[in-house]
Amino acid sequence: MAYELKEEIPSIRDYIDIRLKAGLSRKSEEAASIGLPNSLYGVVIYCDNQPIAIGRIIGDGGCFFEITDMAVIPEHQKKGVGKMIMDALVNYLHENAPKTAYVSLMADHGAADFYAKFGFTYSELPKSSGMYMRIK
Repeated sequence: MAYELKEEIPSIRDYIDIRLKAGLSRKSEEAASIGLPNSLYGVVIYCDNQPIAIGRIIGDGGCFFEITDMAVIPEHQKKGVGKMIMDALVNYLHENAPKTAYVSLMADHGAADFYAKFGFTYSELPKSSGMYMRIK
């Protein structure tokens, strides 16, 4: 299979579909229509001209960046697609984020070794801890 990476923000439909197929939480069309245009950077991976994976960077463009929406549909997982996405996202950060910028991400359990390959480490107690709040 030949994969093609395009530096672009996914369409609302592709964004929602790929997230759901990859097992991530559902985002409403309203939320996606507001959030996607505010992305700093995004990539979509295509196979046979069909979008099969996404990744984005959000943040303020100076002090804080977050890698989000890392999603690969199951039949394309474990084939190097996630690495393609992370390579592009991390390259963007190295080229565009100023010194002292803080880059964060939330990962599923079991994915830490994957993200460590790109320079990420756990937030460790007592120095820091990750937290979140979901609006329902």
